[in-house]
Amino acid sequence: MMTATALLCLATPALADMGDAAVGEKEFRKCKSCHQIASADEVIVKGGRTGPNLYGIIGRQAGIEDFRYGADLVTAGEQGLVWNADTLQAYITDPRGFLRETLGDDKAQVKMTFRLRDHQADVAAYLAQFGQDSGS
Repeated sequence: MMTATALLCLATPALADMGDAAVGEKEFRKCKSCHQIASADEVIVKGGRTGPNLYGIIGRQAGIEDFRYGADLVTAGEQGLVWNADTLQAYITDPRGFLRETLGDDKAQVKMTFRLRDHQADVAAYLAQFGQDSGS
């Protein structure tokens, strides 16, 4: 897994860059057709439920929570994949490619087919605001 993350960082230099949360908020509009951001007390961004709730995504083990994830994403989580700014940026850039690299399996599949072409660091910075340790 470390090799996969390193390769993705080399392939996409912007991954190490923590972006602009204000820009990420605008970019998240592309994501909210499938995802919401909601704590136990508040709906921050009302969105679809096709994808998991992204509240607290940074620092969360992949493939857990109250959502029906694909088997390969669950496996990645069981093998130690935890979402941080770098892994999240790599995933939203190319979900299938990221998971295949992470698992070392060219046949790994993901449910998320959308690829964010720009502003991945900004979206990660925006999502990092919401979670137990963020004060939100």
